[in-house]
Amino acid sequence: MMRAWFRVSPGRHPLAPILLSALWLATVANVPLWRQLAQMPELQDVRGLAFAVGFGVVLFLLHVTILSLLAWRWSLKPVLTLFFVSAAAGAYFMLSYGVVIDSTMMMNVLQTDPREAGDLLNWRMLAVLVLLGVLPSAVVWRCDVRPLGFIRRISTQLGVALLALAVMLGVLLLIFQDFSSVMRNHTQVRYLINPLNSFYAIGMVATKSKRIESGVLTPLGLDARLVVARPGDKPPLIVLVLGETARAASFGINGYPRQTTPRLARESVVTLRNAWSCGTSTAVSLPCMYSGLGRADYDTRKANTENLMDVLYRAGLAVLWIDNQSGCKGVCDRVPNLNTASMQVPEFCEAGECFDEVMLQQVSRRIAELPAERRARGVVVVMHQMGSHGPAYFKRTPQRFKQFLPECQSSFLQECDQAQVVNTYDNTILYTDHFLSQTIQWLKTAEKTAATAMVYVSDHGESLGESNLYLHGLPYSAAPALQKQVPWITWLSPSIERQRSVSQRCLQAKEDTRVSHDNYFHSVLGLVGVLTEVYRADLDIYAGCSAA
Repeated sequence: MMRAWFRVSPGRHPLAPILLSALWLATVANVPLWRQLAQMPELQDVRGLAFAVGFGVVLFLLHVTILSLLAWRWSLKPVLTLFFVSAAAGAYFMLSYGVVIDSTMMMNVLQTDPREAGDLLNWRMLAVLVLLGVLPSAVVWRCDVRPLGFIRRISTQLGVALLALAVMLGVLLLIFQDFSSVMRNHTQVRYLINPLNSFYAIGMVATKSKRIESGVLTPLGLDARLVVARPGDKPPLIVLVLGETARAASFGINGYPRQTTPRLARESVVTLRNAWSCGTSTAVSLPCMYSGLGRADYDTRKANTENLMDVLYRAGLAVLWIDNQSGCKGVCDRVPNLNTASMQVPEFCEAGECFDEVMLQQVSRRIAELPAERRARGVVVVMHQMGSHGPAYFKRTPQRFKQFLPECQSSFLQECDQAQVVNTYDNTILYTDHFLSQTIQWLKTAEKTAATAMVYVSDHGESLGESNLYLHGLPYSAAPALQKQVPWITWLSPSIERQRSVSQRCLQAKEDTRVSHDNYFHSVLGLVGVLTEVYRADLDIYAGCSAA
């Protein structure tokens, strides 16, 4: 019965599967696009309906043109299968999480490790892949396509491609005014054209990576040196906690109605409530904030440069990167580093994943293993959190920190009430609060021999169902503030305040001043005490708060 169901009449003209596939891709596979268009207020009248019809025709003819150029005798079925499966995957993620597929999102996908990928797998994803990808592919592979002569096939498919292109341009001219308005005012629409958005994103990532990586790594801060220590000064011990997926709006000390940061509220910390990220994903924000280029220049860079870690190391400091995530995105490649996957402390690790506290368990021993001559000058430790990484927020917190209940116990967030999603996420912030407090306590114990400080900044924020958006990774221009506004929390010991002449009262007065990841590179250099020509005092938030 199954074989009979899939059987298609033999001897189909090669254009038949191309036209039917183009129709399928333009309609069923693009449900996220049509849903977005249906919600636009300017498309709710007769003119809007006419535009939608015209746009559908354009989308159909665009696929006809592309498939006619790609799907030849031997490539027909593989090409159509690639389009179906890619479209199914894209449709699932766009429908499930409200994301769009652009180069940033594709970079996230390509850099996802098996652990992260496992959090995204569920039966709904399988069902969508089967219905939108596997089934139409099976129909295509069961289809007997009539063989055509070489000349006839070329002339037929090129002729169809040219005809489709001509008609598409004609329809575009008819709807151009509305088309340009939609594309200008709703930039996310261009990232919803499925699966062409995915192919374009892959091409952009590949070409940009090849262009950038082919060049030599540009040195940075070749003149880096430490400030001359005064009599009685202790070497700095600075912990840089790199948060993951933490949004400023969910922190109690930033005004969130829930007290998600009770321990930090009891510490003498300064929070900058108006801090903004370099990007909406780790793959962009992490290397950007450590590059020193700033958001405006990072994306247009022609070559990769050394980063903050290189400059700190060149200045003679002992540097250590501890990663409880999927990697440092190349930032820590040239300095001592370790991943918690190799630690496996039973108390904090299970099923191949560790809670963030594991980074504190061996930090003293790991520092002691660094060269003594460097440790004598000062130590900088970066702790890269698992933090609030989604969608499986419930996996990020030990049982004793599940204060806000009930939790969403699924990685498919739409099957939970938004309140449950928020509860689960808030528990991750509560655990981050605990981890930061523990870090501060450890730094206090080191205060006898070092001038200590902690700077916590997240890479990007997160959407938790607001406006039907989940997770992060939207194009920066279209992303909501919740994905871009991040916590920036500083704890300074009396020693570091005195040595760097930083006034905590002054910093507190800056709590609502707009800052961004652009300030991070220069602020860390200033706090640690590194002098170099690439350092800019005007971007150092701590330099602007001299106690003098």
